[in-house]
Amino acid sequence: MFKELIKEEKPIIGMIHIPALPGTPRNYKNPTQIIESAVEEALIYQKLGLKVVMIENMHDLPYLKSNVGHEISSIMAIIGYEIKKKTDLFCGMQILAGANEAAMGAAFAAGIDFIRAEGFVFGHVADEGYIDACAAKLLRYRKQIGAENILVFSDVKKKHSSHAVTTDVDIVETAKAAEFFLSDGIILTGKSTAEQADIQELRDVKNNVKSPVLIGSGITDKNISGFFHLADGFIIGSYFKKGGKWQNPPDPERIKKLMAVVEALKQ
Repeated sequence: MFKELIKEEKPIIGMIHIPALPGTPRNYKNPTQIIESAVEEALIYQKLGLKVVMIENMHDLPYLKSNVGHEISSIMAIIGYEIKKKTDLFCGMQILAGANEAAMGAAFAAGIDFIRAEGFVFGHVADEGYIDACAAKLLRYRKQIGAENILVFSDVKKKHSSHAVTTDVDIVETAKAAEFFLSDGIILTGKSTAEQADIQELRDVKNNVKSPVLIGSGITDKNISGFFHLADGFIIGSYFKKGGKWQNPPDPERIKKLMAVVEALKQ
């Protein structure tokens, strides 16, 4: 379903980090300002040649675990709906932390295309506490609301987390488990935001699963060539922002630079 949905070989997925939402410690914008800001970023990405974006509530520090509040999922749904209405972009969603059912419900209401899920298989210890596996509940919920067209891309050995409880299960076995549990795509990352993924891990996972494998952190104009012919897609946040910092707005010059490298690699 991945290529049928996105209809692009090796998509570049631009991250939209939504301003802090109502009720969170750093919130200072009202809902209208938040929605307009997100749509503006989506239009920038579209103008510069991207076909896919993903929205995420990364400014909602510190993150709640799983139950984030209706005010969060409601605004995320409106943002997704507005992006789909005002652009031609494919759009995904992640709601931190581990609020995968909330993201699925919001994505269904918004008519957007995929979600990024934490803790799909196996458990791990994150900043927010213990994140348990969610595949069974999440995919049953997707079925119950009639949202089977929404893809689930799942992180394995997720960044910002301890995987001590699964040290005897390597990343290949974790990816194979995610595929067995019907994940629509596997996401590999470095250990933290903006940290490069391990290229050997990418090779190993690609050799053992049939599912699409995406790189979810650390891609820049300098290193994408090493990953390009192995991975099936790239989620890019920090590099696309001013100064290479995820907290900042998009930098058109950085976006243009990386997209020019991508076009050359496609030749």
